Amino acid sequence: MNQLKHRFAVAIAAALLGLAGCASTGGNAFFDDAATTMRVKKAIYNDPSLKVMDVSVTTEAGVVSLSGTVKSKAERSRATAVATKVEGVKRVKNDLKVE
Repeated sequence: MNQLKHRFAVAIAAALLGLAGCASTGGNAFFDDAATTMRVKKAIYNDPSLKVMDVSVTTEAGVVSLSGTVKSKAERSRATAVATKVEGVKRVKNDLKVE
């Protein structure tokens, strides 16, 4: 019975270590991308020349994707410029459409 408890404890410890390893690598990237998305949204919202409400922002591995609609080509370009300057942004993919 004691040997069974020992094997069970070793199996649980191995499983927990494996899960902890997964959480530390994949989990941090997820939270980093979420934080980057929020910083880009805030930067776009706070820019006086970008009073646009139909812009969606997503981030994956530091690559920010902008989608939605804007009123002019200038707003489209400005959104890219603003997003590029945000901490954590490696590249901006601009899929914004001009109405």
